[in-house]
Amino acid sequence: MNIYGIILAAGQGKRMKSKLYKVLHPVCGQPMVGHVTDTFAELGTARTVVIVGHGAEAVKGYLGDCAEYALQAEQLGTGHAVMQAEAVLGEEEGITIIACGDTPLITAETLQGMVRLMQEKQAGAVMLTARMSNPFGYGRVIRSDDGAVQRIVEQKDCSPEEAAVQEINAGTYCFDNRKLFAALKLVTNSNAQQEYYLTDVVGILRGQGEAVLAYSTQDTAEALGVNDRVALAEAEQEMRARINRKAMLGGVTIIDPQQTYIEKTVQIGPDTVLYPGTILKGDTVIGRDCVIGPNTEVTSSQLGDGVTVKQSVLLEAVVGNEASVGPFAYLRPGANIGAYAKIGDFVEIKNATLGEGTKVSHLSYVGDAKVGSNVNIGCGAITVNYDGFRKHMTEIGDDSFIGSNVNLVAPVKIGKGAFVVAGSTITSDVGENDMAVARERQVVKTGYAEELRVRLKKGKSE
Repeated sequence: MNIYGIILAAGQGKRMKSKLYKVLHPVCGQPMVGHVTDTFAELGTARTVVIVGHGAEAVKGYLGDCAEYALQAEQLGTGHAVMQAEAVLGEEEGITIIACGDTPLITAETLQGMVRLMQEKQAGAVMLTARMSNPFGYGRVIRSDDGAVQRIVEQKDCSPEEAAVQEINAGTYCFDNRKLFAALKLVTNSNAQQEYYLTDVVGILRGQGEAVLAYSTQDTAEALGVNDRVALAEAEQEMRARINRKAMLGGVTIIDPQQTYIEKTVQIGPDTVLYPGTILKGDTVIGRDCVIGPNTEVTSSQLGDGVTVKQSVLLEAVVGNEASVGPFAYLRPGANIGAYAKIGDFVEIKNATLGEGTKVSHLSYVGDAKVGSNVNIGCGAITVNYDGFRKHMTEIGDDSFIGSNVNLVAPVKIGKGAFVVAGSTITSDVGENDMAVARERQVVKTGYAEELRVRLKKGKSE
């Protein structure tokens, strides 16, 4: 039997108090609606329809062709929102799952459980429920004496007795697709909000003799709908805990999970150790036996096995096996660090390839460069890559030595095995095994220091 998905993502989200459309607010680096579409994809939905309204173009721009879309031009309730999908799904046979775009913590395992229950019991609908000690703001699940779901009552429509019920509607449903759209035609807006509630479909199906079942989740976080920044922070914390737990169960040591931030798209090999303050984002891939942190941010970078990174920032960089980075290094886009290389403190690398075993130990900038293997670049060395109009390349051959406080004014080539003396400013190519010196000859004026002090003191007093 085919499974279809409908994601409700048309609300404006005024309580977020943001120019950013609500379902595009990120949780662990990914917009909330993206978490939901990923979950539907994991479940294997044949078609997924996202109901858009406010910010429709922004949502479409983010999701692209991973979903189909239906427009709810006027927000008249959740039932009205689902009605907009009828043109796409109304004639399909199968089970339709409906979830909200602001519920990023819903899991494929839970949705699979709901579908199984519906199929086993041949029910007309299955709804997800949870029990909360403080259910204010959620629709209450009202059961009959035999425990079956009788109806759902929204917060503003609750009597005092109904408001005391702690079982809440989590806002996620499975319906027989044909029966869903038939029942929606019977929904009215006779309620305090004068809206067409999707929850009224439950009572309608019950009245038609259909079985309506509840699937209760023990993880109340799955019921969390993000309507403000407080709930957004709660969702972030819960998602981060899930991601960290999965990493640890996969063989990663996280010294302090509460101080470690990993996005869902990150991959980490076993026996890697993450110290507090580590932030891993984007499409980052980290190999085995690495040590990352403390206080390190890695974004969309590839790290081989046995890499060490301390107190540094890596952005779209590649680091080879057994290389070390930091402390306080900055690898910018295009940095490609070879195996066994060393990038030390206060070193910045941008759009540069460094060969195996090369060392840039401290206080240097290497940008727009091709550096060979086993090169030593001394303290304070700079590739002068920009002439005010264009960027130029520096090439340094294998086994070269670049002394401290050297300026390599690009475009320039340093040959294999060359030696550039400290303090030089190099503007012309240096051949293989040549030594280059480009600095003023030292002049010493004997005894002049005392005369200079007298002159300076006199000038200060005048």
